[in-house]
Amino acid sequence: MDRPIWHVVAHALMAIRRIPGAEVRNRRVYGLATIAVIAFGLASREYPGLFPPALEKYPGDALWALMLFAAYCTLLPKSAAWRVAALALCTSFAVELSQLYQAPFIIAVRATTLGHLVLGSTFNRLDLVAYTIGVAAGAAIDSTWLTIAGKARSTAIDR
Repeated sequence: MDRPIWHVVAHALMAIRRIPGAEVRNRRVYGLATIAVIAFGLASREYPGLFPPALEKYPGDALWALMLFAAYCTLLPKSAAWRVAALALCTSFAVELSQLYQAPFIIAVRATTLGHLVLGSTFNRLDLVAYTIGVAAGAAIDSTWLTIAGKARSTAIDR
């Protein structure tokens, strides 16, 4: 039962149902957040001094998972945060685990800049911790943002 990652992700996306009455995310805000996280993640690799040297490359990994969370929020604005977080975490873990597969064609893809940024190159179990931290940060920010937006909206309606 070997299925390609895109098949697994497609089924996960279809399984996520919209939550009636849930706070709806603003796609523009989350789309811009996705772009901002990409820029910050690329900057973290280009300018390693942005983070303490002891953290090594892990902030970039956490930002990669945060970017996935923000992108999924853009695509699934009515989904519960835990579902989006689970999808982002599953995607992150699947990509990391796929690095255990080292066929010549995938090695060639990973040797390109885009292939390396998206797929990584070598499996590292600590990356899984960084992904979990990135997704958890995204879920916390999302929850806070939706609470603030909901209160602002209800205050505006009450006036």
